[in-house]
Amino acid sequence: MNVKTLTFFSNYFNHHQKALCDAWYAILRDGFTFVETMPMEGFRSGMGWGEEDPPYLLRTYESEASYQKALKLAEGSDLVVMGTAPESFIEKRLQQDKIVFRYSERPLKEGFIKFFIPRLTKKYIRMHIQNRKKPVYILGASAFTSLDYHKMFRSYEGRCYRFGYFPEIFTYDTDALMADKAARAGKIPTILWMGRMLKLKHPDLLLKALAGLKAEGYAFRLKMVGEGEERKHVEELAGHLGLLEETEFCDFYKPREAREIMAQAQIYVMTSDKLEGWGSVIYEAQNAACAQIASHVCGATPWLVKHGKSGLIFESGSVSDLREQLKVLLDEPERIRTYGLNAYAQMQDLWNPETAAARVIKLAEYIDAKLAEMTEEQRKACGYAVEGSPFAEGPCSVAPFLKNNWIREKGKDYANP
Repeated sequence: MNVKTLTFFSNYFNHHQKALCDAWYAILRDGFTFVETMPMEGFRSGMGWGEEDPPYLLRTYESEASYQKALKLAEGSDLVVMGTAPESFIEKRLQQDKIVFRYSERPLKEGFIKFFIPRLTKKYIRMHIQNRKKPVYILGASAFTSLDYHKMFRSYEGRCYRFGYFPEIFTYDTDALMADKAARAGKIPTILWMGRMLKLKHPDLLLKALAGLKAEGYAFRLKMVGEGEERKHVEELAGHLGLLEETEFCDFYKPREAREIMAQAQIYVMTSDKLEGWGSVIYEAQNAACAQIASHVCGATPWLVKHGKSGLIFESGSVSDLREQLKVLLDEPERIRTYGLNAYAQMQDLWNPETAAARVIKLAEYIDAKLAEMTEEQRKACGYAVEGSPFAEGPCSVAPFLKNNWIREKGKDYANP
């Protein structure tokens, strides 16, 4: 198979997908289509998630003709990538044993509780269990996706690959960027937290860790960006902990403005728990050459944050461990620059939309060639799994199993296994 047509189905088109889609369009031109299956929620468009319509966008809900065109693309394209979209689009494709890539975060981030909801149980059985012997492969937008599917009756065994979300990559003059960061900070490092202020993101952890450091005599500035149900509580906590003088609270910025704020910060802290499917802010902060400190259970952390090289990892929920990782950077400020530059290089060289887009196509062609070497009986017997990947690391490399408690079992240096 030589992939000339690729159709990507998802619920709506947003800035997290645009750069990857632009890269596919640059490779395939009219052979690439993004199919949007529902209008964007109001709160997300209000955050600046909406994008101008690119030439490759098809909205199924606009007309019957658009819907029928999407059905034809699903059946006839060389490759289909399925995000969050109705399964009905690929029913005929699956009947014909044509390759499908599912673009998926971890399905069990909340545990097995959803299996006790009959509607969701039927959905999972239909999507994943019944298709265990079909040529369906997982582009995992979490380091924990592969093991989660394994727990679901060994779904997609040997068919899970590293992936993620790929916002736009910005290119900087790194000497000028790092000089600007240092000039803005002076002798007091700038720490940034950014996101929706929800319980799962635990912004309070950072405040508690920094309160302990302030008591020990450390100096810092903290910028907390975001809105949400926890915002009032977080502001009150900052006052209670005596951190109002060091802390600036800001409302949401539009995506491009948010990236500019990241480029001004020296240290970025990600505190979310395992309910954070991926964590695109980790990706964006690395592109902005921030030294990062990230919770070990965020979906992106084990693949993007190399402990002691491009950032530091702390055990999720642990104020004391977060405080110790912050100390490393505050005690040895030269690490801030080193980690930031290493993180930036990783984005430029490997984890970027252009690399990811090209690798998806090459992976599909690799899988198709491997399947062509088998008889139909062999393909059915192995569940359409093929050995290995064309890539040893980064996007589209084989995704290993990873437990939630990997940091205790294997240590922080196991990051990016």
